[in-house]
Amino acid sequence: DVVLVLDEKPHPTFKREGNDLVVQQRVPLKQALCGFATTLTHLDGRQLRVEVKEVVSDGFVKVVKGEGMPISKTNGAQKGDLKLRFRVDFPRELTDDQKAELKRIL
Repeated sequence: DVVLVLDEKPHPTFKREGNDLVVQQRVPLKQALCGFATTLTHLDGRQLRVEVKEVVSDGFVKVVKGEGMPISKTNGAQKGDLKLRFRVDFPRELTDDQKAELKRIL
């Protein structure tokens, strides 16, 4: 019998969860409420632009289908998903005018 032990090295940007890749991203409150686009360099060197039109709450996950790791036994024909997990950065303080404007529009 031959036993192979694979040790996965941690990546500075991506974390693997099964066949999915997970990226943690921080987003300012304004972008979290109004939408934004983010670009990241994929493992294969491609620049991948992801548009986020949803309102993003802390912990929100945006799924990009088919941009994860190749699924074994499919010869790369199928891939897992890329998951962008967001943390929302709130401002440390607001002026009275900013608070009043937020109360008015929300």
